[in-house]
Amino acid sequence: MQAEACAPKAMRDVSHKFDTLRTATAQATVRVSPSSIAAIREGRVPKGDPLPVAKVAGILAAKNTPLLIPFCHSVALDHVGVDFELGEDRIVVTASAKAVYKTGVEMEALTAAAVAALNLYDILKMIDDHLEIEAVTLLDKRGGKSDYKPSVERPLRAAVLVVSDSVSAGTAQDRSGVAIRERLLAEGMAVDEVRTVPDEPEKIRAFIEGASGVDLLVATGGTGIGPRDRTPEAVEPLLDRRLEGVEEAMRAYGQRRTPYAMMSRSLAGVRGSCVVLCLPGSTGGVVDCLNAVLPTLAHATGILRGGGHP
Repeated sequence: MQAEACAPKAMRDVSHKFDTLRTATAQATVRVSPSSIAAIREGRVPKGDPLPVAKVAGILAAKNTPLLIPFCHSVALDHVGVDFELGEDRIVVTASAKAVYKTGVEMEALTAAAVAALNLYDILKMIDDHLEIEAVTLLDKRGGKSDYKPSVERPLRAAVLVVSDSVSAGTAQDRSGVAIRERLLAEGMAVDEVRTVPDEPEKIRAFIEGASGVDLLVATGGTGIGPRDRTPEAVEPLLDRRLEGVEEAMRAYGQRRTPYAMMSRSLAGVRGSCVVLCLPGSTGGVVDCLNAVLPTLAHATGILRGGGHP
């Protein structure tokens, strides 16, 4: 049992995430003798100048981080920088990494700083018996979910509309509405209501017009090309403004996962101070659309209420 508990797990699945700009900065400090600092400045190190070698080693290490740290994802790095500051008795290595991806690059920055420090140690060890790598520290990381928080302090309120003839008639089970509710709750929102109506424009409009006090209204169903799919036509006249960028983001996200996403007529817009989303009726389509826009979309609620950008 103990061996099973300690067995390696799989890499974390990040396929549901959307790409964002990720940056990280790490630092390593190598304690050296003052004579070593003088040797570097005067070009007297027997193996040659250690700084260019350590710089290249750090960059290569960042690019090969998944080969050294098994559970790291393979990230296509857009930039790696390695810089040095020579003190009286220390060399401070600062490494930075940047990528547009689904997961962060802090391990790449840390690996670059650590390997650069090790190379300094290797090159200087023949002239310095007092070398010590004191610390490898993450200074900063940015990007991803933590950077996209709602711009209002209170919990956001939401309502869910399931548009389906079969679910409304009781001949099919609602799965998409349940998936939406669970996801919104997981995002910390309060779900005021989940209602089901048939694919009839007047009933769809009645629910939209009757919803009050909610920050987000999510409808599922009726966005395809079937003869009864009329949700976008019912909802669009009720919107004050379209959010075309949100629609594009949902379709682009879905298209990278299934070619059927090109036939979606998902709609997004603003009605008063409420964001309205019209999503596909399939559970997979709903999950993809919400993955594409949450939690980023929650930021819009504060803007609608007169707030500014953080």
